[in-house]
Amino acid sequence: MSIKTFNPTSPALRYMSVSGFDEITRERPEKNLTRKKNSKAGRNSIGRITVRRRGGGHKVKYRVIDWKRNKDGIPGKVKAIEYDPNRTARIALINYADGEKRYIICPVGLNVGDTVMSGPKSEIKPGNCLSLKDIPVGSLVYSIELKPGKGAQLVRSAGVNAQVMAKDEKFAHIRLPSGEVRLIDVLCRATIGQVGNIEHETITIGKAGRTRWMGKRPKVRGVVMNPVDHPHGGGEARSTPGRPVTTPWGKPTIGYKTRKKRKDNSKIVKRRK
Repeated sequence: MSIKTFNPTSPALRYMSVSGFDEITRERPEKNLTRKKNSKAGRNSIGRITVRRRGGGHKVKYRVIDWKRNKDGIPGKVKAIEYDPNRTARIALINYADGEKRYIICPVGLNVGDTVMSGPKSEIKPGNCLSLKDIPVGSLVYSIELKPGKGAQLVRSAGVNAQVMAKDEKFAHIRLPSGEVRLIDVLCRATIGQVGNIEHETITIGKAGRTRWMGKRPKVRGVVMNPVDHPHGGGEARSTPGRPVTTPWGKPTIGYKTRKKRKDNSKIVKRRK
């Protein structure tokens, strides 16, 4: 993958950079593996905004990704590497021997013409999916399940990977990209390798309009609002909040634990850094 920069013919282009898309081999997605994607703009079923600063954005179609990787013992050939507007990683179109086609997250080193497999008899090579009990200690993995058969939920972004640190009869110790070490059932599946598109984090947005294409609206600071709109608002000039930092609804945001209590902490061996 390469990063493309521009001549500074305008202020927006001076620092802007985009992906070179060198690894992309096909422009249009597989029609049977796309779905319509509606834009909710942060609104719930009643029509009220429950997530702020969302709306607009370019029209996109959702690509159906095979998170479960449950075609055990059936080899699949990589037909194409494609761009997915819904995620930072690239996706690979797999043609299985039985004629079915599916999308998977494309790892580093997977190319058109390579073969991938799922199941306990698969080799330990990028793109193959196995249960954690069949993966050697020290291996790099991504697209990890939290519950057996539910589908991959962890480590799916561009350039990330986790590592199998240790295993026992029931659980595997997995070190996640954040540094957290977590116990995961050995029956859960993971894919060997590291997610591709490694240089994604080096891309510079360059201009505000580009974030609008992504469906992200402007963010306004609380201290420049009126008192009726935010607890930090008011004052005749630039001013500090003069009170503990909070959300518009008064909930503390600094030095206050916001992790939901219903989440299971018993499987966390070591907290993230």
